[in-house]
Amino acid sequence: MIGSLHLLDLLIIAAYLIAVIYIGKRASKGTNSEEGFFLAGRKLGKLYQFFLNFGNATEPSGAVSTASFVYQQGAPGSWLSFQTVFMNPYFWFMNVWFRRVRLTTVSDLFEDRFRSRKLSLFYAMFQILVACVFLGFANVTAYKIAASLVVKQETQWTVTDRASVEGYNDLKRLEKQFTAGALAVEQKPQLDALRERNVRGELHSYITVLSDVGFYVIFAIVVGTYIVMGGMAAAAVNEGLQSILIIVFSVLLIPTGLHAIGGWHALGEKVPARMFDLFGSGGSDQFSVLGLCAILLVSIVQNGGLSHNMGIAGSAKNEFAARSGVSGNYLKRFMIILWAFAGLIAVALFGVGGLSDPDAAWGSLSNKLLGTGLIGLMLAGVLAGTMSTLAAKALAISSLFVRNVYRQVWPDITQEQGVFFARCTIVAVLALGALSAWMMGDFLSIVNIVLTVNIPFGACVLLSYFWRRLTAPAVWCCVVLSTLVIIVVPWTSAKFSALSTNQELAQTSLTPSGKPAGVFFAKVVHAKESDLSSPLVGTGRFNIECWLLSKAGVNVAVLSPNQRLTAQFFFDGFFPFGVLLIVSLLTRPTDPEVTAQFYGKMKTPVGDTPELEAATMAETRRNPGRFDHTKLFRNSSWEFCKWDRVDTVGFLVCCAISAAIVLLFVGVLKWAAP
Repeated sequence: MIGSLHLLDLLIIAAYLIAVIYIGKRASKGTNSEEGFFLAGRKLGKLYQFFLNFGNATEPSGAVSTASFVYQQGAPGSWLSFQTVFMNPYFWFMNVWFRRVRLTTVSDLFEDRFRSRKLSLFYAMFQILVACVFLGFANVTAYKIAASLVVKQETQWTVTDRASVEGYNDLKRLEKQFTAGALAVEQKPQLDALRERNVRGELHSYITVLSDVGFYVIFAIVVGTYIVMGGMAAAAVNEGLQSILIIVFSVLLIPTGLHAIGGWHALGEKVPARMFDLFGSGGSDQFSVLGLCAILLVSIVQNGGLSHNMGIAGSAKNEFAARSGVSGNYLKRFMIILWAFAGLIAVALFGVGGLSDPDAAWGSLSNKLLGTGLIGLMLAGVLAGTMSTLAAKALAISSLFVRNVYRQVWPDITQEQGVFFARCTIVAVLALGALSAWMMGDFLSIVNIVLTVNIPFGACVLLSYFWRRLTAPAVWCCVVLSTLVIIVVPWTSAKFSALSTNQELAQTSLTPSGKPAGVFFAKVVHAKESDLSSPLVGTGRFNIECWLLSKAGVNVAVLSPNQRLTAQFFFDGFFPFGVLLIVSLLTRPTDPEVTAQFYGKMKTPVGDTPELEAATMAETRRNPGRFDHTKLFRNSSWEFCKWDRVDTVGFLVCCAISAAIVLLFVGVLKWAAP
């Protein structure tokens, strides 16, 4: 055994890792060209698109965070993930845009739309750096889940381990007394000291035997091996196996949990009735409807700039295959419902507030409910969900580097050389992702940057598809200003003592539950750990958005942390579009011939066969305005087109399925409720 892990569990995990490498080897044929390696020859049908979209959208972090929020808040806590059910009708159109543009990378889009190689190069370099954050986040998520399943037995604890766990348990005990108004006055200094230690990351609810460095290295080697060998084809085939394991990962805790608590009816007996109301009270500690709208806004905007969009949708053999990928996203919504019920089972099993660390709800359930072999399946599911995300991102970044960086310096390299350098890039990117994961710490801050880091380019990509008046100078201004305001200033301010030690900025306010929280900085600690009267110091992300609101006269200190986060997301979602619109109207329009060819192509349906595709595109190049009669606003610069039968029926069906899933969730909750 390794900690709580049995030999059988290790054998199951090893079998899974060997299987994905074998699939990569089998898929290595036909990857000698760049289109074959990056896009699987644009031959992937509906089934592979389903697996690619499901595997890329479904990550273990969603299961863990959903179960954690539901454990703390009840069913309303699931909205942070479940709000994506409203994005599916949008994907019905988005997948077509990225297929119809007929490019290999998102970076190609800027050269095709604006004839700007510099913009194309900048996007490629920006995304290569951003990839380290995304890959690091995926690695950290997988490690946190795996670490919670492979824990030290209490007899193996060191003195430091015991002090860390006991300190965490003391903190939760005192917090519970504080919330109930039963905390003795003489215990307040102890609570403040423990809060300080917790903010500094010194307290833990469990001790793992899993080495983070070793985990990241082995993880990167396995993913790198099968992607380097088989490219997009290997990723697509592996998605089939990985999707099955993700479903197993999501289902495992439901029957075992219900059996442990005494059956389905026991949920209603052991879980408070208020926790079954999906449209709950919306208290200050919950995500409000306005907050969920803000998260949905930034999710849609940043999604447009993701580098793997072109690889996934672009690999589809036709438009309908690309659109069929939305079904994979729908399957994820069902997984979210399962994750939410895992959180409710945790409430029934451990009691409200019974876990010292709510974020460990998934791991605690797994440790308590799953026996030998099932733990191995759970870990294999975690690995599968994370590997599918890593594979798509690594492929996208390698294609960006080869096509939009390397070929700008050495344009005459052969297709075989391009594939070779792509494989080298995958190795380098995965290594940087592992290094990035090792340096990461604050989980909430990671989620924040993942949600916002692609917003500048996401806004540019979306407006590129729909507004002919958009100009390259506007894109440059948007990317530079938005990156400074949304990313650089917020994430570097704490490094400057003039800002971090400014007592006006490093201030705290009490949350609705009575805990102190930073107003402008993500975390606020005392300058001296042992002296709680020492000056405050801000750390983590600086909420420049709320600071600007305070300068406009808004008292942001009285807002809850979730309300300040809502204000941040609304600002981040709308600011780039404001810059794009204003600067475009003040600068010279893009060459009309270039924009005519681009929008002519975007209105031209993809041919079902290579011969039909070549013929229809030849006609569009001769007459780029031949589909302009489909424009919704004929005499404007806006390129929105009238919906055809497929657009309308598909959108309505997507809306109906989204509504049905919400109603199903509500119905099952009512069935389980007392």
